[in-house]
Amino acid sequence: MSEGSRDPLAAAVASAAPILLESRYRLLIGAWMGLRGSRRSRWALGAATGVVTLALATLAARHFATMSWPLSSRHPALLVAAGFLLVLAQAFKALGWGRLFVASERPTPLALAAGNGGAALVGVLLPGRFDDAMRIAVVRRYPGCPAGVRALCLSLVMLGLIDAVALAPLAFAGAVLPNAGIGIRAGLAVVAAAGVAAAVLISTLPRLAASRRAGRFRLGRWVSTRTTSRRRATEAWVLVSACWLVRAVAFFLLLDAFGLGYSVPLALLFLCAGAAAAAVPVGLAGAATQIGAGGAALIATGIGASEALRAAVSIGVLGVITGSAVLAAVIVWRGALTLLAPSVRTSGARAS
Repeated sequence: MSEGSRDPLAAAVASAAPILLESRYRLLIGAWMGLRGSRRSRWALGAATGVVTLALATLAARHFATMSWPLSSRHPALLVAAGFLLVLAQAFKALGWGRLFVASERPTPLALAAGNGGAALVGVLLPGRFDDAMRIAVVRRYPGCPAGVRALCLSLVMLGLIDAVALAPLAFAGAVLPNAGIGIRAGLAVVAAAGVAAAVLISTLPRLAASRRAGRFRLGRWVSTRTTSRRRATEAWVLVSACWLVRAVAFFLLLDAFGLGYSVPLALLFLCAGAAAAAVPVGLAGAATQIGAGGAALIATGIGASEALRAAVSIGVLGVITGSAVLAAVIVWRGALTLLAPSVRTSGARAS
């Protein structure tokens, strides 16, 4: 194929992804960044955040007070083990996300883990894609973050493609298992095909972004210097694949904890259904959309609606709890470092 025939596609691929994602969050992130201009604005923002957090906690408490606790189970050890696995999966996801930045703009793994934790918390009530806005806001606000909003948006586009590629082997494995039903095979086959298409796109992006046509535009030149190389994409794929594999093991344990038995095909189907729902551009709520997709996938296999929805809600709640725990742990860690820094400097000055 000639260079000239590749140029229009190169310009579209190199420019469309960050523009489409950035325009969606420009007002949200721009307004938030504008509030940081003065101390009064920062205090107002902090007070408003506290009020919103308390309101969300109150709504959640009232909601669960009127219904049975979704995580009630006769196997608490499985719940604890699955919770640890979900936290470990978040660590792998943060490390994989970090490989999608150039070295000079790469946030710390703690910042990326906090972003994922904040996304899990916000996805409970806010509409879809607000979880990505929360990721950007948390990571950008983290002390010493060298990445700008546009770089974070581009990394999220690439992370979505890497997620699709990482899910493809798991979806294919679930589809070929002998005890998988026709419905399970069809759904997993679609996820596997999407992963193959994403892998082809990732492998061709560096060449397309480096074309002459893309270099004529300032945004194209910016993207070409930040396009993920095949080596870094491979490293990210390995880490994100570990994340999804650990999550699959956690779901395998949780399905038995909620009375559905040990089933590898069911665990893989639930995992892939939730991941596919997360890619929907607009949804009622990030976590709710994934829970609904996972529950619908279980119902489609012949499981009773009440049992399937109870398991899906319970797994979703555990995911929110573990994500919130990661976010809280990072906040406590950063707060402790901030409080200890003056005393450390004072001790050093006295010693000198």
